[in-house]
Order: sequence, then C-alpha cells, then structure tokens
Amino acid sequence: MKFFKSSICLILILIFCLINLVLPFNLVLGFDDSSSYIWSRGSSDSILTSSEVSTENNENSLNLECGSAILIEQKTGQILYSHNIHEQLRPASVTKVMSILLIMEAISNQKISLTDMVPCSENASSMGGSQIWLDPRETLSVDDMLKAICVNSANDCVVAMAEFIAGSEEAFVQMMNDKAKELGMNDTCFKNCHGLDEDGHVTSSYDIALMSRELLNKYPDVTKYTTIWMDTLRDGKSQLSNTNKLIKNYKGATGLKTGSTSLALYNLSASATRDNLSLIAVIMKAPSTKVRFNEAQKLLDYGFGNFTFKSFGNKGDVIKTIDIKKGSKKQIDIVLENDSGALIEKGKDTDISQEIVLNENISVPILAGQKLGEAKFVIDGNVIASVNLVANSDIDKLGLFSICKTVIYKWIDLLRK
Repeated sequence: MKFFKSSICLILILIFCLINLVLPFNLVLGFDDSSSYIWSRGSSDSILTSSEVSTENNENSLNLECGSAILIEQKTGQILYSHNIHEQLRPASVTKVMSILLIMEAISNQKISLTDMVPCSENASSMGGSQIWLDPRETLSVDDMLKAICVNSANDCVVAMAEFIAGSEEAFVQMMNDKAKELGMNDTCFKNCHGLDEDGHVTSSYDIALMSRELLNKYPDVTKYTTIWMDTLRDGKSQLSNTNKLIKNYKGATGLKTGSTSLALYNLSASATRDNLSLIAVIMKAPSTKVRFNEAQKLLDYGFGNFTFKSFGNKGDVIKTIDIKKGSKKQIDIVLENDSGALIEKGKDTDISQEIVLNENISVPILAGQKLGEAKFVIDGNVIASVNLVANSDIDKLGLFSICKTVIYKWIDLLRK
C-alpha cells in the first residue's frame, strides 16, 4: 500500500512538471498584472526644475559683473544659474580644457603614456604668453607636460603635446573642433590649442561647462594635476605656481582652468566638490582677476548653499529578489545597472518615493546584465531620476533531466517516510 501511494505521488508530480513546462511563466511566478512595487524613501528635498532655474536667473539675481556665467551640477549637468550663457566670447587659456581632454583621452586609449618623452619643436618654443620656456633640444615626459599645462598654463607645452598627438597643431585643432561638435558645443570654434587671441576663436560659458564636465566625469584623475598648488620641473630648477587661486583658498576646489588676455579679459572654469555634490562654475569676460575669482566663489557658494545631491543607490545594489520557476536557480537578485541620484533643492522636505516596475513575462533563460525592469524616483508625481534594473547572474532554463532528478529525489523522500 505504501509503495502504491508513493507511485501515485510520483505520477502526480510528473504531471505537475509537464504542466509547469507549458504554463505561461507569469502564472508560475504569481505576479500581478502591474508588476509594480512602491515604497517611500523617506523625507528629502525637492528638485529644482529647469524652468525654475531659467526664471530665477533672468535678471542676474547674483548681480555678477562678468559678461557671461553659468553654474552646473557636475554629475547630472543640470544648470543651477545662468547669465548670457550662449554669448560667444574669447576663452583665452580656458581653451586648454579641451586640449587637456584630448590628452587624457589619448592616454586612456593607450595612444600615448605618461612616461613618453615629448620633443619640443621650434613652433612650440616660439609661443608667447604663459610658458615654461621649452628648448627645442629638450624633451619632457607627458606627465611633466600635463603638470605644466594644468598648473602653469604653459602654451609651449600644450603646442608640443598637440604636435606629439596629432602630428601638427592644425590637425590637433581639428580634433578639438570634432570633439566640440560631439559634445554639442554649438557656440564654439577653436582656431588654436592654447587660447591666445585669434579672430574667430570663440566659445561660450555654456560650452566651457560642457567640456569641463566631460573632462572631470570621464577622466577624474586629471584633478591630480589641477589641484597642485605649487611644484617644480626639471629636477627642481623650474618653479610652478597654480594660476587658479581657488585651489588654495576655496574648500573642496578641484580645478580647473584660468585664462586671460587683453581682449578676452578674465575667464575661469572653477570646479569644487563638497559632501558628494560636485559643481562647475564658469566666468567669462570679468573686468579683473579679483572679480573672476570672487564671482566664481559666489556661484559655488550659491550652489552649495541651496542644493544637495541625493544618492538613491549605487551600481550593483540589490533592489529586489524574485522567485524563479523553471530555472536552474530558485531566485535571482535584481540590481541597479548604474549609480542613481538627483540634485535636490534644500529646505523643502518633500517625500521621495521609489517605484519598481518589473517587465511582464520574465522567462528563463536570463543573462547577467539583462534588463528586467526599471526603478523610478518620484517627487509630487514628477520623476526626478530613473535607472534600469538588471539581473545580477545567469539562470538557465530547467531541463527535463533536472526536473526528473528533482522528482526522483522527492519520491525517495516519500519512500523514507
């Protein structure tokens, strides 16, 4: 009798397995129609929208004296303050932000290395303005060249690097303009790689913010150079002193580049980070060097005083674990595909909710990194951030052999009872 009952149980289990193979996957999982889950993330601040920013800044509410200015949040690129941001002006040595970006890109692509020795041409040594007086008979490493460009704004070094990477300054300038187009810098036309005044060599504070953000986000190691206050080259024989005085005087300063000529007046791309909030302030056509630093500091103070960056999670954080049927594993963790966060205005204390929407009809096999849904972060019905949810591991489809193996084990357990 006991064997008869066990046999019946075995037959029923086999029938169940066969049904399980043909039923729609969502029925087996037991998801509801919406497959959505919402829970509160607690109190936080509300985000400042683009329309609020533009309305607030129409009348230059900070009373800046410069010709053009912008403040952006580095991670999101959101504009926090704007003043004549698309006016085409002479950038002077802030031009070198693009030159440095291309140098860092060449290093990243292994086209050049920090230890490569760079020769100096007659053309490079003949540059005026800021320089370290390169001699055509000497070579310097890429590392030293970068240091001289970032700290001392050396025109001779940036031309030597342009020739080293592209073969000629003209070819390098074409690369600069190509990169500007790629980044959406529609107000920009580069005529040289150093920023000395030249007709038609123009950009805007908006475009400077774009290339500054690209440089800092994509190549954060550049701050090893841009945060140097004083250093030396040529075995201590050449002194370097940073032209960006905020590096010494402003808490959290990370760079980035100064520039001035008699026609451009005084320009600055200033970056700083405090409490996970990174800002970039650009000042163009300030009447004096004192004004450019004061107004950059005013912009940065405005940003740090009024905004905070709220992190909602990091890449790989587990958001939910779901049961999987007909798979080689019983469960799978769903994780954030990328870091997620948003810029929040301080002092509004509005609830932030997180909405998790899973794809319908999730079925095995599942591949690691496969999108299974989306996480949205919402304030007052407005989505302020979203990020894909992906599988953190592979799950193969459960085969007939595996099903039979499981059934046999269950049958053996029944016989033992």
